[in-house]
Amino acid sequence: MELQSEPLLDMQNINKSFGAVHALQNINFQVFPGELVALVGDNGAGKSTLVKIISGVEHPDSGKIIFDGKEVVITDPDTAKSLGIETLYQDLGLIENLNVVANMYLGREEYNSYLFGIVKVLKDRAMEQNTIALLERLKINLGSVREKVEVLSGGQRQAIALSRTVAWGKKLVLLDEPTAALGVRESLQALDLIRRLKDQGIAGVIISHNLEHVFSVADRVVVLRQGVVRGERRKNEIEGDEIVSMITGVSEMKKLEFGENSS
Repeated sequence: MELQSEPLLDMQNINKSFGAVHALQNINFQVFPGELVALVGDNGAGKSTLVKIISGVEHPDSGKIIFDGKEVVITDPDTAKSLGIETLYQDLGLIENLNVVANMYLGREEYNSYLFGIVKVLKDRAMEQNTIALLERLKINLGSVREKVEVLSGGQRQAIALSRTVAWGKKLVLLDEPTAALGVRESLQALDLIRRLKDQGIAGVIISHNLEHVFSVADRVVVLRQGVVRGERRKNEIEGDEIVSMITGVSEMKKLEFGENSS
């Protein structure tokens, strides 16, 4: 895909420490409109910390965030949501004893107000119709949207959580290990849904340890190691085990061990 000249998200010189641990060091990270960027790296590389800063869960010690052309301070998750940023965490955040519609509108329920706002009645039918329309647009077949989540499969639950993220993430969605707990068939379905983000005009950031999944959906891969961006590659620029080498630092260790500069 051709990248637009102005990024949707532009993080400049972001630093974050937890006590003596430097989780992020002078991070520069960009996401362009309609682009899906993969953040990869070993455990402790800083991926989740970076995503938590974008989503408002954590705050940077220093640095600047520009979103949609304006400098912003994302103080909490509600601020991120007001900007059009939604996050899907590994636990999915679904309430099992509620149905699909209730989960889709969880915390965003819509009401009709009567008697000068004294009486409020849930827009139950409208929310159901909107949920059905969204699932149809994303080509997701769950049967009845009145089914409780507890009776659905892992893949169906993941589809609901992804659909909710797409529904409310008007500009950017953050996906933390979206296929981690899924089987092969369900993972393929989830990846297909993630690809459809572009059809909705939404940009995305995906964290995953599964490089096969990453390469199948991402337009660009950014590698973090020990809180530092070690490199990035467009999808068509990736060669062999290059990304693995960036993640592990093996190639750098070999250079030191065998003395690239030795005489």
